[in-house]
Amino acid sequence: MSDINIGLTENARQNIAHSLSRLLADSYTLYLKTQNFHWNVTGPRFQEVHALTEMHYTDLAAAIDAIAERIRALGEFAPGSYSSYQKLASLKEESGVPAANEMLAVLAKDHEQIARNIREALPAAQEATDESSASLLSDRLSVHEKTAWMLRSMV
Repeated sequence: MSDINIGLTENARQNIAHSLSRLLADSYTLYLKTQNFHWNVTGPRFQEVHALTEMHYTDLAAAIDAIAERIRALGEFAPGSYSSYQKLASLKEESGVPAANEMLAVLAKDHEQIARNIREALPAAQEATDESSASLLSDRLSVHEKTAWMLRSMV
């Protein structure tokens, strides 16, 4: 889409959109995993983990939409299939149902992985002076770091 002129080169737009697509894939994978744990947690920590995971997947749902819309604003199509997410995501889906404490540990590691990925993506947006993408990435970085910290403190 060479007719887009928002002050970013086509190469910068495509590179940033690709990084955002990877974040979208990881966020969607984490969303599914978090909702899976919400539905299937058992044991003495049921209420605590059930309520916490609902709060987390609700945040992730809103983030997924914001990330996809930013990709579209950059003139690229947002990935939207399981197969595309599998190719782009650094996170792996959860096929089993671990115990509540293990659920928390898995989610903490996933939030840490996303934080590391955002740290890798952020400089390209900053260097291109793409403040909208940089702001989105920075905001998500804060959320994932804080969530990982809280989850680690519960394990």
